[in-house]
Amino acid sequence: MFEIDTTNGPVLKKMLLFAVPLMFSSVLQLLFNAADIVVIGRFAGDNSLAAVGSTGSLINLMTNMFIGLSVGASVLVSRYFGSKNSRAVHKTVHTAMLLSVISGLLLTVVGVTCAESILRLMKSPPEVLPLATTYMKVYFFGITPMLIYNFGASILRAVGDTKRPLFYLMLSGAVNVLFNLLFVIVFKMDVAGVALATAISQCLAAYLVVRCLMNETSSIKLELRKLHIYPDVLAGILRIGLPAGFQGVVFALSNVVIQSSVNLFGKTVIAGNSAAQNIEGFVYVSMNAFHQAAVTFVSQNYGAGKVKRINKITITALVCVSVAGTFLGLLAYIFGESLLSIYSDSQEVIAAGMNRLSVIVVTYALCGIMDVMVGALRGIGYSVMPMIVSMIGACGLRLLWIATVFQIDEFHTTEVVYLSYPISWIITFLTHVVCYIIVKRKVDRKYIRSVSCDPELT
Repeated sequence: MFEIDTTNGPVLKKMLLFAVPLMFSSVLQLLFNAADIVVIGRFAGDNSLAAVGSTGSLINLMTNMFIGLSVGASVLVSRYFGSKNSRAVHKTVHTAMLLSVISGLLLTVVGVTCAESILRLMKSPPEVLPLATTYMKVYFFGITPMLIYNFGASILRAVGDTKRPLFYLMLSGAVNVLFNLLFVIVFKMDVAGVALATAISQCLAAYLVVRCLMNETSSIKLELRKLHIYPDVLAGILRIGLPAGFQGVVFALSNVVIQSSVNLFGKTVIAGNSAAQNIEGFVYVSMNAFHQAAVTFVSQNYGAGKVKRINKITITALVCVSVAGTFLGLLAYIFGESLLSIYSDSQEVIAAGMNRLSVIVVTYALCGIMDVMVGALRGIGYSVMPMIVSMIGACGLRLLWIATVFQIDEFHTTEVVYLSYPISWIITFLTHVVCYIIVKRKVDRKYIRSVSCDPELT
């Protein structure tokens, strides 16, 4: 009763049924993450707030490659589910879940041992560095359950189930908030308490999603004794997931460079930037629900051979993400000062946060439509192409911008740093549209040939 058949019926209605629970679950996850920032900002001070906020881009840099692999698993499950290939779904589920454990253990080792060195390279201020290092080390001890949850949730979403991941996030997030308050306010554990609360909540989320998959009766049922790396499935996951993950890494790398540029302006700007990023996150994850919808819907229809629905799916997702991004972005800007005051009562921090919101959040719909085009291409099975376009069009342009325009004295401001985002979104989106047209024509020609050669389809 949780699955959605994306290959038949009205696209908009089913896309909303898929995207809205996913949107709520992502927003809830951010609310619980924002609780980390709010509790730290209110009860531990600006240094601790800057420490937690400044590690976000670095954590993304280290985890995005493995999150990308979960995208590869999701695409394969969607495709095999659409084509009714239960055996292939079974193999993909068991390969993906074992891969999540291996990836998590590897990340734990790297994150704990390299945290301080990387933070130094990012030019973290001396008063922030020890706190940021502590936060990262504790955080990465809980990274394995986080990846288990992400892979498990991606499997559920691949068959159209976005409701149960929402329930699990509600429970684990509530636990996160309770332990935040306990560890920071009562036990005075500062940033270590926030990181520990996050790790505990991730363990609960991982348990719930594994338990759900084990109790399934469909082809996505998980049996722990059958966990196994199937080489052919792993190759498929890597073919789609590695470019997606590498793209995420490069995006995060460009954000690390931008974060390093922001760090030059001191802890007040860092704190305001961190608070604004959290507010932007609510807009981004709401739009990202339509990116994931595009991936799942296109994958299932491609697997089912219904390539004529792909254009309609893509256009529907673009319209939805444009409306959501524009409306929520303007809303976040209008109420920006009030929202920023939740994170800090410092007027300087609030002003620094509004500088970022005035440039990025009001243009965020551009990021959403760019991501939907990436999702459509990945759903068809093309992952390298959007990776290359995104690396050059988005990340490359941002790095070039920081290396050239930002270095000019009169342009050495935070506003100029932030302008690199909307400029790169526009150029990258237009390039993705061209790539999509080329790929779709190729897919249509392939479909026409298959129909003409198969008597049962003519």
